[in-house]
Amino acid sequence: MNILAFLFSLAIFVAGFFVMGAAFNATENQAIIFASGILCTALGFGIPAHVLKRFDG
Repeated sequence: MNILAFLFSLAIFVAGFFVMGAAFNATENQAIIFASGILCTALGFGIPAHVLKRFDG
């Protein structure tokens, strides 16, 4: 189960980088797109760092 959660977190983490990169090609709402990319990256980092350590019992 931890492997699936890790792969899900990794996918969110990498998708956040793609969303941040897409903000530079957008014609409007670039700040909102970039901020959502930062939030995706932080969520992808935060899931294994804070949530999964509680389930390692």
